[in-house]
Amino acid sequence: MLKIDNIGNHFILMPQNSVLNITRDWFDVEHWRQKDAVVNSKLGRAPAWFIQYQHNNIAVLKHYWRGGLIGKLLSDQYLFLGLEKTRVFKEFKLLTELKELELPVPEPIAAYVKVTYGIYRADILTQAIPGAQSLCEKLKLSSATKEELIAVGNTIADFHRKGVYHDDLNINNILFDDQGQVNLIDFDKGEIRHIESSWQQANIDRLARSFKKEAGKWPTFFFDDADWQTLINAYHARLNN
Repeated sequence: MLKIDNIGNHFILMPQNSVLNITRDWFDVEHWRQKDAVVNSKLGRAPAWFIQYQHNNIAVLKHYWRGGLIGKLLSDQYLFLGLEKTRVFKEFKLLTELKELELPVPEPIAAYVKVTYGIYRADILTQAIPGAQSLCEKLKLSSATKEELIAVGNTIADFHRKGVYHDDLNINNILFDDQGQVNLIDFDKGEIRHIESSWQQANIDRLARSFKKEAGKWPTFFFDDADWQTLINAYHARLNN
């Protein structure tokens, strides 16, 4: 269940048990800059800002941007057909469900939708994963250990066993935290589905392509066929257990 604050054409979504007093300012990076509370940022096609809020907690603030050719025309504008049909509502609701399933995903804090003349723009706030390092970042520096590769395979299998489809499963969306726990992030367009091997395999194929893509981008990248076999063997063993 979600808690929804609606004032005019503005919607703020929160988990039902949230006690935070979240306002629209929370989704404005300039608001946090004025408080000297932007502690880090990740630029690129989908920028993210790391915000220090109550009791020194760190949140990740992301705006929803379109990709592809249409993104060059409409950038961050989406047709509003009802709150529950927005991308941000679906992702935020899914994150709350995944936390209830005790799967390793970022804690959802809040989301924001602003509607203007039938067009909406949106933002999402999630709890930052402490000490996060993506699998891609790790492999640019050194080889992953056998235990780390097995942990990645096991984690993906845990999601698939519970019917969780990730629309963009790649090595930038697989994070290790400061305890070595594997987390998955970025569940835009993800969903819980009826379990079928076809979409599970499509996820795995996309992951395999991401290893090859990143290996071709960087001067050093420590991953080979034996590493893939370790990961995929762990995945299948866990999936079929």
